[in-house]
Amino acid sequence: MNEVEAFWAQFAAAAGVDAPFEPTAFAETSPDLATELGLLVRDGPKRATAGVWAEYEAEGEPLPAPGAYWVILDGNGAPLCITRTTRVELRRFGAVDEQFARQEGEGDRSLAYWREAHISYLASIGIEVDDDTLMVLEWFEQVWPNPDGPASPSSPGVTNPAV
Repeated sequence: MNEVEAFWAQFAAAAGVDAPFEPTAFAETSPDLATELGLLVRDGPKRATAGVWAEYEAEGEPLPAPGAYWVILDGNGAPLCITRTTRVELRRFGAVDEQFARQEGEGDRSLAYWREAHISYLASIGIEVDDDTLMVLEWFEQVWPNPDGPASPSSPGVTNPAV
Protein backbone atom coordinates (compact mmCIF):
# COMPACT_ATOMS: atom_id res chain seq x y z
CA MET A 1 0.00 0.00 0.00
CA ASN A 2 1.48 3.35 -1.00
CA GLU A 3 1.27 6.61 1.00
CA VAL A 4 -1.87 7.87 -0.79
CA GLU A 5 -3.70 4.55 -0.36
CA ALA A 6 -2.73 4.45 3.34
CA PHE A 7 -4.01 8.02 3.82
CA TRP A 8 -7.31 7.06 2.19
CA ALA A 9 -7.56 3.85 4.23
CA GLN A 10 -7.12 5.80 7.47
CA PHE A 11 -9.98 8.14 6.52
CA ALA A 12 -12.21 5.35 5.21
CA ALA A 13 -11.80 3.34 8.41
CA ALA A 14 -12.44 6.35 10.69
CA ALA A 15 -15.44 7.58 8.67
CA GLY A 16 -16.93 4.22 7.73
CA VAL A 17 -16.69 5.10 4.04
CA ASP A 18 -16.61 2.40 1.37
CA ALA A 19 -16.24 4.41 -1.83
CA PRO A 20 -13.69 4.95 -4.58
CA PHE A 21 -11.40 7.97 -4.59
CA GLU A 22 -9.21 9.82 -7.05
CA PRO A 23 -5.80 11.26 -6.17
CA THR A 24 -5.32 14.71 -7.70
CA ALA A 25 -3.18 17.81 -7.52
CA PHE A 26 -4.21 21.30 -8.51
CA ALA A 27 -2.07 22.94 -11.22
CA GLU A 28 -0.30 19.67 -12.02
CA THR A 29 2.20 21.43 -14.29
CA SER A 30 3.66 23.42 -11.36
CA PRO A 31 4.67 21.50 -8.21
CA ASP A 32 4.99 24.71 -6.17
CA LEU A 33 1.54 25.93 -7.21
CA ALA A 34 0.05 22.47 -6.62
CA THR A 35 1.37 22.55 -3.05
CA GLU A 36 0.21 26.14 -2.49
CA LEU A 37 -3.32 25.37 -3.68
CA GLY A 38 -3.49 22.07 -1.82
CA LEU A 39 -2.55 23.82 1.41
CA LEU A 40 -5.31 26.38 0.81
CA VAL A 41 -7.73 23.45 0.78
CA ARG A 42 -6.27 21.73 3.83
CA ASP A 43 -5.75 24.86 5.92
CA GLY A 44 -8.54 27.16 5.02
CA PRO A 45 -10.41 29.12 2.47
CA LYS A 46 -10.35 27.05 -0.72
CA ARG A 47 -13.70 25.27 -1.09
CA ALA A 48 -14.12 25.44 -4.87
CA THR A 49 -12.16 25.02 -8.07
CA ALA A 50 -12.68 25.65 -11.76
CA GLY A 51 -11.60 23.94 -14.95
CA VAL A 52 -12.20 24.43 -18.64
CA TRP A 53 -14.96 22.19 -19.98
CA ALA A 54 -13.14 21.70 -23.31
CA GLU A 55 -10.25 20.03 -21.43
CA TYR A 56 -12.59 17.41 -19.98
CA GLU A 57 -14.06 16.84 -23.43
CA ALA A 58 -10.67 16.61 -25.17
CA GLU A 59 -9.33 14.13 -22.60
CA GLY A 60 -12.54 12.10 -22.50
CA GLU A 61 -12.81 12.62 -18.76
CA PRO A 62 -16.17 12.69 -17.02
CA LEU A 63 -17.09 15.80 -15.08
CA PRO A 64 -16.70 15.58 -11.33
CA ALA A 65 -19.89 14.39 -9.64
CA PRO A 66 -21.39 15.29 -6.28
CA GLY A 67 -20.29 12.73 -3.71
CA ALA A 68 -16.93 12.03 -5.38
CA TYR A 69 -13.93 11.80 -3.06
CA TRP A 70 -10.54 13.28 -3.91
CA VAL A 71 -7.21 12.84 -2.15
CA ILE A 72 -5.56 16.23 -2.63
CA LEU A 73 -1.82 15.91 -3.26
CA ASP A 74 1.01 18.37 -2.89
CA GLY A 75 3.46 19.04 -5.72
CA ASN A 76 5.50 15.97 -4.76
CA GLY A 77 2.52 13.62 -4.77
CA ALA A 78 2.12 13.42 -0.99
CA PRO A 79 -1.44 13.50 0.40
CA LEU A 80 -2.58 16.69 2.13
CA CYS A 81 -6.29 16.14 2.72
CA ILE A 82 -9.44 14.51 1.38
CA THR A 83 -12.37 16.37 -0.13
CA ARG A 84 -15.83 15.39 -1.27
CA THR A 85 -17.52 17.15 -4.20
CA THR A 86 -20.78 18.80 -3.17
CA ARG A 87 -21.86 20.56 -6.35
CA VAL A 88 -20.83 20.93 -10.00
CA GLU A 89 -22.03 23.59 -12.40
CA LEU A 90 -21.23 24.60 -15.97
CA ARG A 91 -20.92 28.36 -16.31
CA ARG A 92 -19.39 30.74 -18.85
CA PHE A 93 -16.12 32.37 -17.74
CA GLY A 94 -17.77 35.80 -17.89
CA ALA A 95 -20.60 34.62 -15.63
CA VAL A 96 -18.37 33.53 -12.74
CA ASP A 97 -19.27 35.77 -9.81
CA GLU A 98 -17.68 37.24 -6.67
CA GLN A 99 -19.20 34.52 -4.49
CA PHE A 100 -17.48 31.76 -6.46
CA ALA A 101 -14.18 33.68 -6.48
CA ARG A 102 -14.36 33.96 -2.67
CA GLN A 103 -15.10 30.25 -2.34
CA GLU A 104 -12.17 29.38 -4.58
CA GLY A 105 -10.10 31.07 -1.87
CA GLU A 106 -7.07 32.21 -3.85
CA GLY A 107 -5.20 35.52 -3.69
CA ASP A 108 -7.34 38.32 -2.27
CA ARG A 109 -10.44 36.22 -3.06
CA SER A 110 -11.83 38.89 -5.40
CA LEU A 111 -13.39 38.28 -8.80
CA ALA A 112 -10.75 40.49 -10.42
CA TYR A 113 -7.97 38.34 -8.94
CA TRP A 114 -9.79 35.14 -9.91
CA ARG A 115 -10.17 36.26 -13.54
CA GLU A 116 -6.56 37.46 -13.84
CA ALA A 117 -5.09 34.35 -12.18
CA HIS A 118 -7.13 31.95 -14.31
CA ILE A 119 -6.44 33.76 -17.58
CA SER A 120 -2.71 33.80 -16.76
CA TYR A 121 -2.50 30.17 -15.62
CA LEU A 122 -4.57 28.82 -18.49
CA ALA A 123 -2.51 30.81 -21.02
CA SER A 124 0.65 29.31 -19.49
CA ILE A 125 -0.62 25.83 -20.43
CA GLY A 126 -1.79 26.89 -23.88
CA ILE A 127 -5.47 27.54 -23.22
CA GLU A 128 -6.92 30.89 -24.22
CA VAL A 129 -10.16 31.89 -22.51
CA ASP A 130 -12.71 34.62 -23.06
CA ASP A 131 -16.04 35.46 -21.47
CA ASP A 132 -17.78 32.73 -23.51
CA THR A 133 -15.44 29.90 -22.47
CA LEU A 134 -17.45 27.19 -20.72
CA MET A 135 -16.07 26.44 -17.26
CA VAL A 136 -16.66 23.54 -14.89
CA LEU A 137 -17.19 24.95 -11.40
CA GLU A 138 -16.82 22.47 -8.57
CA TRP A 139 -17.59 23.02 -4.90
CA PHE A 140 -16.27 20.65 -2.25
CA GLU A 141 -15.92 20.11 1.47
CA GLN A 142 -12.85 18.94 3.31
CA VAL A 143 -13.58 15.67 5.10
CA TRP A 144 -10.07 14.64 6.26
CA PRO A 145 -8.26 15.63 8.31
CA ASN A 146 -11.21 16.89 10.31
CA PRO A 147 -10.21 19.78 12.59
CA ASP A 148 -13.47 19.45 14.57
CA GLY A 149 -13.07 15.84 15.65
CA PRO A 150 -13.59 12.37 14.19
CA ALA A 151 -14.24 12.20 10.47
CA SER A 152 -17.76 11.49 9.38
CA PRO A 153 -19.38 11.66 5.96
CA SER A 154 -22.37 13.40 7.55
CA SER A 155 -20.41 15.90 9.64
CA PRO A 156 -17.26 17.03 7.83
CA GLY A 157 -14.81 19.32 9.54
CA VAL A 158 -15.21 22.13 7.07
CA THR A 159 -18.51 22.91 5.42
CA ASN A 160 -19.19 24.47 2.07
CA PRO A 161 -21.06 27.75 2.50
CA ALA A 162 -22.38 27.50 -1.08
CA VAL A 163 -24.53 24.48 -0.37
